[in-house]
Amino acid sequence: MNRIPIRLRVAAAFAIAMAVVLAASGWYIYASLGHHLSHALNRELRVRADDLAAVVDDPDSGLAAATDRPFVERGESYAQLVTAGGAVVQFTDPLGRAPVLSRSEVQRALQGSIMGERDRVHGLDEPSRFLAVPVDKGGKPYVLVVGATLENRAETLASLRDQLLVAGPIALLLATGAGYLLAGLSLRPVDSMRRRAASISAERPGERLPVPPTRDELERLGQTLNQMLDRLEEALVTERSFVADAGHELRTPLALLRTELELALRHSVSADELREAVQRSSREVDRLAQLAEDLLLLARSHGGELPLNVAPVDAADLLTSVASRFEWRAQAAGRPIVTDDADSLRLQGDQLRLEQALGNLVDNALRYGRGTVRVSARPASAMVELHVIDQGDGFPPEFLGRAFERFSRHDQARTRGGAGLGLAIVRAIAEAHGGSAHLGGGEAGADVWISVPGAAG
Repeated sequence: MNRIPIRLRVAAAFAIAMAVVLAASGWYIYASLGHHLSHALNRELRVRADDLAAVVDDPDSGLAAATDRPFVERGESYAQLVTAGGAVVQFTDPLGRAPVLSRSEVQRALQGSIMGERDRVHGLDEPSRFLAVPVDKGGKPYVLVVGATLENRAETLASLRDQLLVAGPIALLLATGAGYLLAGLSLRPVDSMRRRAASISAERPGERLPVPPTRDELERLGQTLNQMLDRLEEALVTERSFVADAGHELRTPLALLRTELELALRHSVSADELREAVQRSSREVDRLAQLAEDLLLLARSHGGELPLNVAPVDAADLLTSVASRFEWRAQAAGRPIVTDDADSLRLQGDQLRLEQALGNLVDNALRYGRGTVRVSARPASAMVELHVIDQGDGFPPEFLGRAFERFSRHDQARTRGGAGLGLAIVRAIAEAHGGSAHLGGGEAGADVWISVPGAAG
């Protein structure tokens, strides 16, 4: 079924629906006409009975004379006048004296009018319907029987049936063809979008699907697909920029490492010179390893696969652990790290990842800021904010909007090295916890913080 084109499926569904509608309509018309003809025949029988009942009292008038005016058409109507004992006293040709009613029916007719049908009567080899009514003739009770054949009704219904059997399939074929054409017209915008989609590629950015101005589901589908293409193109541009920036960042330490090794091979003549070259090369290898780890973390976070070992974390322990890791650098730089009291705060997260995020913020504060570095935790509704504040020059206003992007560095950071991944990793870790990353401050220093869910209790 799925291999059948939509156009044929729509046309087939339309054809089935039309067949049901035509069959139901035909049956309704046929049944309605049959009921109408039966009702009309009953009415004519009653009118005929009333007309004949007026002449039965005249002894010189016979039913044959009274039926000179045809009932339906000549030879298809009949009448009889029957005594209470069932004897036929007056009749019309070709019925003759052959009784239409049985004795029991005559007795019932004397009590009130009855109506029935006969498969055949004498002289008429056709089904007929009769009406028997009680009449009075000379003070004696009689039964007047009037009837007519059902051939006209059967012929009319047969003619209608034949017309429906001919016109119905023709109408069904025309409706199916119209449905097929209509489905083709309706699906033409879809085919146009399909052809355009087949030609869209990454080598020709900016191409979009044609959107028909139909104000219906097709227009909304085209708009949604174009929005999807916008997102994919934006993601492609981001990934290409990421690859280019990563290649640029990897090229520098690799070039330095190659230079150090070549110098050591060509010009080192003593063990001390070789040892110094190996140490410099080792530092570049460490830098490459850290850069590769950072890139892997960002790639995994972008795919939603950053693993977290979530558990309740004591904020005070987290701040103390991060401050102790950077204590030797702070002492060497003469810049103290101060942790605010956060004994009553707990948060829900991965302590190692949170320490990594705060460590990046403290590292940036020691590298680019001045004065005391303050690490604190603050409650914020159902979240906990982890702040790192320094007393440096803060961030340039033009840098605030792109500070958390990968490989984004302001001018001061460019002169002091760094790949520009620290704040991007901070945001990735915060978002993996269901939180967010922010920065603020001004001339009095920089304030960078992450917001993560708090723990109950």
